[in-house]
Amino acid sequence: MTPDRRIIVALDCDHREAADAIVERLGEDCGSYKVGLELLTAAGPALVRDLVERGKAVFLDLKLFEIPNSVAGAVRAAAALGVSMVTVHGLGGTGIMRAAVEAARDFPQLRVLALTVVTSLTDADLADVGVHATTGEQVLRLARLADRAGCHGVIAAPAEVAALRGVLGAGPLIVTPGVALPGDGPTGHARPGTPGAAVAAGASHVVVGRTVTRAPDPLAALHRVRANITP
Repeated sequence: MTPDRRIIVALDCDHREAADAIVERLGEDCGSYKVGLELLTAAGPALVRDLVERGKAVFLDLKLFEIPNSVAGAVRAAAALGVSMVTVHGLGGTGIMRAAVEAARDFPQLRVLALTVVTSLTDADLADVGVHATTGEQVLRLARLADRAGCHGVIAAPAEVAALRGVLGAGPLIVTPGVALPGDGPTGHARPGTPGAAVAAGASHVVVGRTVTRAPDPLAALHRVRANITP
């Protein structure tokens, strides 16, 4: 996989103009973007369609957690937009994840990824909601469940990638948010890591946000991320 597709830039913007400015600034150097709930709500599906029409791979990060029929419908709607990846919440269980996978079968370009444990959560946060396991243990538990449900991969923090590869093998995708370059400020993630370390451990993709999008020169920052993951 080429570095420009392995690096996904998160368009965590609250309006379309800001997202368009980032895409324009990065140009052909960035081939993949993440669109989450904030931007999708603010800008609507037209933004996603436009990115796809420009030849960009779009990771639509919806973290679907609903009854299986609703999840299946949302996955089909995402597929119709032409996105490459969509997320379903692993905590939804086997029925929800299988519904997402089944809905994606008619769309060969679409990969269903299961969110394990949100990268902002800690062991204490899990305990607050009655999960008496460490984040690492919970990530592996949900990853095994997602694999049995047929998901194409998982979302997890960089520090969990090596253990996930040991459980999942070489095939499934492992997409890692929470990556930042050495020296970057706080990221909002409780379990961060560098893009290079994530890829070296076996991540298929890294998601970078403010490291690139809030840099004085986003294109130069993207090149630094690429250099960090390139042996």
